[in-house]
Amino acid sequence: MKTRKISLQHLLLAAALAAPLASHAAVGGDAADADGAPFGGPHGAHGPRGDGPGTPPGGPGLGGRGGPDGERGPRGFGGPGPHRGLLHGVDLSEAQEDKVFAILHAQEPYIREQSKALRKARQALDAMGDADQYDDAKAASLAKAAAQAMSNLELQRVRTDQKLLGVLSAEQRKQMDQRKPPRP
Repeated sequence: MKTRKISLQHLLLAAALAAPLASHAAVGGDAADADGAPFGGPHGAHGPRGDGPGTPPGGPGLGGRGGPDGERGPRGFGGPGPHRGLLHGVDLSEAQEDKVFAILHAQEPYIREQSKALRKARQALDAMGDADQYDDAKAASLAKAAAQAMSNLELQRVRTDQKLLGVLSAEQRKQMDQRKPPRP
C-alpha cells in the first residue's frame, strides 16, 4: 500500500512538472523550427540579443523582463540600489533627476571604499575562525573595523536620504509620506 501511494505521488509530481511544458508546446507549436534548431535557432526563442517573439518592441531593455536598466537592475546585480525605493513613484522633473543622479554618483566612491573595508574585515574574521592560532586582540580589532565600516555605510545612507529629500518639493514629500506604510 505504501509503495503504491509513493508511486501515485511521483506520478502526480511528474504530471505537475510536465504541465507547463505541455502548455508551452501547445502554444508555441513544435519545439524545433523547420531547420531543426530548438526554439527559434541556436540562440533560443528570443534570438542572440533577446529580440525574438515575446520581447517588447525595441528590444529587451525597453520594458518587459529586462527593464530600462537591463535584466538585473541598474547596477547589474542586486536590484535597484538602496535609495531607489525612497523615490519610487515620485514624479521628478528633469532637473531633479539630474540632482538625484549627482547625489547618488558622488557617494559611490565612499560606499565602495567602506564596502571593501567591511568585506576585508569579515573575510579576515572568517579566516581567524579556521586558523590554528587565535588572537583575541586581533579578532576584536577586526570586529571593530567591520562595525565601523557598517556604521559608516548606514550613516552615509541616512545622509544621502536627507540630501535626496532636499531635492523634493513640499508636495512631493507629502506624496511620499502618504505612500509609506504605517509603522507598527
